Amino acid sequence: MKIKELSIIFPIYNEEARLKENLFNIIKMFKFFKSINIEVILVNDGSTDNSHIIIQNFIKLIKKNDSKKISYIYYKNNRGKGFALKKAIIATKKKWILTCDIDFSTNPLEVIKWDKLNYISSEKFCYFGSRKLKKSVIKYKFYRKFLGYIFNFIVHIMFDLRIEDTQCGFKLYNRIYSKKIFNKLYEYGYAHDVEIAVLLKKKSVKIKELPIKWIHKNKSKVNILYDGLNMLIKLLFIKLRH
Repeated sequence: MKIKELSIIFPIYNEEARLKENLFNIIKMFKFFKSINIEVILVNDGSTDNSHIIIQNFIKLIKKNDSKKISYIYYKNNRGKGFALKKAIIATKKKWILTCDIDFSTNPLEVIKWDKLNYISSEKFCYFGSRKLKKSVIKYKFYRKFLGYIFNFIVHIMFDLRIEDTQCGFKLYNRIYSKKIFNKLYEYGYAHDVEIAVLLKKKSVKIKELPIKWIHKNKSKVNILYDGLNMLIKLLFIKLRH
């Protein structure tokens, strides 16, 4: 199966420190998607820094050439990454939908690699980039890897999800099921990935994990202690909800 059209979604929150560089990385990647009809959706999740101004200036700058390929969703109040993805997925126009982080921890070009290796076998499947697979090339600190294993162990027990990495932001959906799934998404914080997996399972959408190249980027907004505890509480709410 070959991907012929693709929406690429970048959720953004307070990214001014690295935003300019990575917005131009988006322009650079266009030349590699020549055989795929793509659109890029930038979603500003109520940033309180200069992200909004940077994105506006960027869109003005590329207006003559690539602006038709890029759309921008902005709202003032921060709602969480899950909400940003939900807003963007509802707005998508293409058959396949890729979500990825604006820090380019995984380059969107990885999806072309998936396609060439015939990993994309069915429109009825959902494809999760996984940092836990042997073929994945991963660069991040040991304590993050250790905490990831603990979190995934808890998720296995609570939801009987046979997924090694729910939290990687690099995911490929198909429009056959994606809008229905995200319309039912209630959890908008860091635990939204788990609820997505639970909703996919309830709808009998098979999740297939695929190898990626992933590099940890500094300036992470995740507070290991506070956000870790908050995620565990949110998992309990997801369990009660489903």
